[in-house]
Order: sequence, then C-alpha cells, then structure tokens
Amino acid sequence: MPFTAREKWDWLSLTYDLMTFGEDRRQGAEKRRLFTKVQGRTLLVAVGTGNDLKYLPPDCKLIAIDISPRMIQRARINARRAGGNIRLVLTDAERLGFADQAFDTVLTVCTFCSIPNPVQGLQELYRVLKPGGTLLMFEHVRSKIGLFALILDFMTFLTRKFGPDLNRDTVGSVLQAGFRLQREENVYLDIVKAIEAVK
Repeated sequence: MPFTAREKWDWLSLTYDLMTFGEDRRQGAEKRRLFTKVQGRTLLVAVGTGNDLKYLPPDCKLIAIDISPRMIQRARINARRAGGNIRLVLTDAERLGFADQAFDTVLTVCTFCSIPNPVQGLQELYRVLKPGGTLLMFEHVRSKIGLFALILDFMTFLTRKFGPDLNRDTVGSVLQAGFRLQREENVYLDIVKAIEAVK
C-alpha cells in the first residue's frame, strides 16, 4: 500500500536533516540571499524540520506550515533557536486554512518537488497572497538538457515513493497558477533555481 503524503514525510523526518546536510553547505548562501527579500507577514510552506529558519531575517513575522506532525514536532526546536515571531501550523498546502489575501510574502524551499498537485498548491498560495505580494521559491526542477532531463525522469520513477519528484516544471506551474514571473535564476546547473514571482 503506498504512503499518503503525511505518512511519507512523517517517516522521512527521522533522516531529513542527514539527507539535506550537503545541500545546506552548498546552497546555504543562496538561500540566505533569497530570504533577505522576505517582507511583512510571511508564510513558509513545508517547514520540514525547521533547518532553513536560520536563514530568515530576525524580525520576520512568520507562519510556517507542514503536512507532517513529526516534521512540525522537530521544527519546534529550530524555531526556538531562531527566535523571532514564528508560529508552526499543521496543514496541507493544497487546502490552506488561511483567509484570502492574508500574507505579504510566501516562501518555499524544495517544496514543489513534493506537493502532489503543484498547480493546486500554487493556486492556494496565490489566493492567500495580497495583491502585489511576492512568491519566493528555492526549488528543484526538471532540467531542460535532453539527456539530463531523461535521467531525472528515470530517477523520479524511483524517488517518488520515498521522497521528492526530481522532474517538475515548477516555473510552468507558477505561471499556470496565475503568478507573474519576475526572476528565474539557476543556482545549481539548471536543476536548482531561485524563483521570484508576484501576484
């Protein structure tokens, strides 16, 4: 029987920090640079264990969500270390329990390689953003280099059950959800990107 998304990420919470340790060392500076653009009331989607909270500005007013109770439980430790105004909420990014136009900024980090219905999730983010609000994303995406793209397709066949999809067209999904793209920057080859979009 396949895992639900919640069950999968509950299970992965045990090894998540170990799996992302190298990513932290390689891409931490790029995350910090993107996070400096956070303004106002901010929603962080898929907080995981809270490892990325350390990159946020200290005065950030943040609601951080995750679908996994175990991830939220682990994130509490990092939220206390980060200080500031951080509230952790257990919820599904595809069905957010927030009012329309509730946030000035929405932030995602390696999130839309894992949300089952990415366009639906992005439409929810669009709904909860204020007009003119900013979507900041640091995401794994499918390569546009032919052979590399096929390799990622094959790898996704294996990784999908136990982790993320490695072949998502996240920029296309952002546009499909109604956002206006402002910046798309390759961070690692063309498979990790910093994306900025506006409602």
